[in-house]
Amino acid sequence: MYEIVLIFHVIISAGLVGFVLMQQGKGGGMGTAFGSGTSDALFGATTSANFLSRTTAVLATLFFVTSLSLSYLASHRAKQARLEAMPIVPAEQTDIPETDIPALENKITE
Repeated sequence: MYEIVLIFHVIISAGLVGFVLMQQGKGGGMGTAFGSGTSDALFGATTSANFLSRTTAVLATLFFVTSLSLSYLASHRAKQARLEAMPIVPAEQTDIPETDIPALENKITE
């Protein structure tokens, strides 16, 4: 499950970077980015801004969701790894000799 979410996270982050780089700045249009002197937009004046900004918002939301999911899954994987690494010692295998325990019966003096 962790690996699947991680793959989606990498794909979403690459898409998010791509869509952010495709957006135009406040002063320029798509025509100026490709070397033309005009400021006409490639998708139309308002369509590109809506499409790119909405897609960026959706990808950013998915990025945050996958980030939170990865942190949750990673914390549970670490807990599982610690639990699996702990040795389980049954009570029968505890080799504590009874002679090592000091007897208090003879120590009491009046």
